[in-house]
Amino acid sequence: MNPYAPHERLVLHARRAPELWRLILGLCLAGLVMFALSRAFFALVHVVLPQSAYFELVSGVESTATATGLLVLLILMGAMGVGAMVAAELVHQRSAASLFGPWRAFLRQFLQVFAALAVLTVMIAILPPWGLPEGTMAAMPMGDWLRLLPLTLAGLLIQTGSEELLFRGYIQSQLAARFSQPGVWLVLPSAMFAALHYAPAIYGSNAGLVVLWAFVFGLAAADLTARSGTLGPAIALHLVNNFTAMAIVSLQGEMSGLALYHLPFGPENTDTLRSLLPIDLGTIAVSWLAARIALRR
Repeated sequence: MNPYAPHERLVLHARRAPELWRLILGLCLAGLVMFALSRAFFALVHVVLPQSAYFELVSGVESTATATGLLVLLILMGAMGVGAMVAAELVHQRSAASLFGPWRAFLRQFLQVFAALAVLTVMIAILPPWGLPEGTMAAMPMGDWLRLLPLTLAGLLIQTGSEELLFRGYIQSQLAARFSQPGVWLVLPSAMFAALHYAPAIYGSNAGLVVLWAFVFGLAAADLTARSGTLGPAIALHLVNNFTAMAIVSLQGEMSGLALYHLPFGPENTDTLRSLLPIDLGTIAVSWLAARIALRR
């Protein structure tokens, strides 16, 4: 039995216009849409806000160390998903909804995997070694964190959903319509996803390892998408991962504005971060397995 047979539910729509030149054109169009929407947002904000407030907002978005700045960045990531949907409609003559898979299956699988991974996250938290690393500090009062929680979840859902729309919903299915070998349409979108995580200015000598981590995560999301035939499991995996790393306990500095706790180090602590990456890779593997069990695939 072909474990990737359900993938045809996504690929079927991509077969209407599977040419590689269309995919390249679609990616260019998606990038243009992302750029235009981001520029339009900041232009509008520049008109509405006083100059001091505008520059404060821009600084917050650049640093992502404040709640407002990180929330705005997460919402702006929605332009990536919009770009993928526009490319699907205009370049490939497929509906934007076809990038998600059948709606009922999408929602059911999202909830199944989200629940399984939420339970797994709690289990990991309560198993030895107990507690947070020494020196971990509260980043904001619990009351403030809870008031922000609906916005945090919405922002993370927009960000993770948009990334999955582009890399798994759009690129993966279009490549699968052109190439029958899973090695192509699993690996190439995952490599593209990983390349966007290359940030030597932030991670220093660990930048390559972070790219490797992102590649493994991309493969896990791509595999779940192919096994399920919808984006539901991949979005759930991405959402739980990012919620844990950005909203519960985060590194200091970049992308820390919404966290309840801050670890006693940031990405500049290369040795400490390098020691944690294998644990994160193991967590991805366990999460991928838990998602498969939840889906029974």
